[in-house]
Amino acid sequence: MCPCGSFQVSSSRAKPPDRGTIVCDEEEIVEKRIVSGVAYSRDEAKISLFGLPDHPGVSSEIFGALADANVNVDMIVQSHARTADTANMEFTVGKRDAQRALEIVRAAQPKIGFDDVAVNEDVAKVSVIGVGMRSHAGVAKSMFKALADKGVNIQVISTSEIKISVLIDAAYTELAVRALHAAYGLDQL
Repeated sequence: MCPCGSFQVSSSRAKPPDRGTIVCDEEEIVEKRIVSGVAYSRDEAKISLFGLPDHPGVSSEIFGALADANVNVDMIVQSHARTADTANMEFTVGKRDAQRALEIVRAAQPKIGFDDVAVNEDVAKVSVIGVGMRSHAGVAKSMFKALADKGVNIQVISTSEIKISVLIDAAYTELAVRALHAAYGLDQL
């Protein structure tokens, strides 16, 4: 038995220096640091669709047309609009694909029947990343507070088990990155 309560297992045929496999509790292998890094991308454009019909098949129509044109979509957020049975949707694409994505979406407008579309190429995606996030509460709270304290407005939020990404005004990219490094103690490494 290892000092940390783990077990070391190896084949009876193994010869030194083969140390075998250490079997331990999952908590022991999760990184001590909850957030291990901050990343950003300025190669983003946000496409906003307003007044989409809120029924099955609309998203498939939009993202099917974009996929057929080899336009890669990253962050996607949909929410109900103020009018009954309608939704608003925002998604990001690379800046180089923004105008093509806009043309594709506008071409689908008569078939889908949404009200309006807008493009914003002056945005950046900032992400905090870490394996420890999946088992610790409060990571998003710290991120949002750090950004709010610096006056950085969040336009879109996307999450996964190991990453939280936000879309912000590109002018605040460096400020946001520095604030997040400080919030998670990454500036002390």
